[in-house]
Amino acid sequence: MTETLISLLSILFGILGAVVFGKLKPKYSLGFTANSIIGVFVSIFILKSFGRLGFAPNNIVSLTKIHYLLLMLNLSVSCISGMLGLWIVFNIQKKIPR
Repeated sequence: MTETLISLLSILFGILGAVVFGKLKPKYSLGFTANSIIGVFVSIFILKSFGRLGFAPNNIVSLTKIHYLLLMLNLSVSCISGMLGLWIVFNIQKKIPR
């Protein structure tokens, strides 16, 4: 696994988190496209912000082995950040008058 593949998987898990949360809670869904965009941007933002804590892709892949615990932590954070991002954007949208 390369660092690029891990980054792409993280983005995919952010998308899946936002889309699945939108399907499970239809009240918070903004549509498939909007949920996907939110999942992409929020997962990238969270991983770039907190990746320095040790679960960035360059820390997961070393020269000889893969740290699977860090990989699971990275993917879990991406999924949860997609869900959280959808919830935050929904609440912001609700407060803006039309």
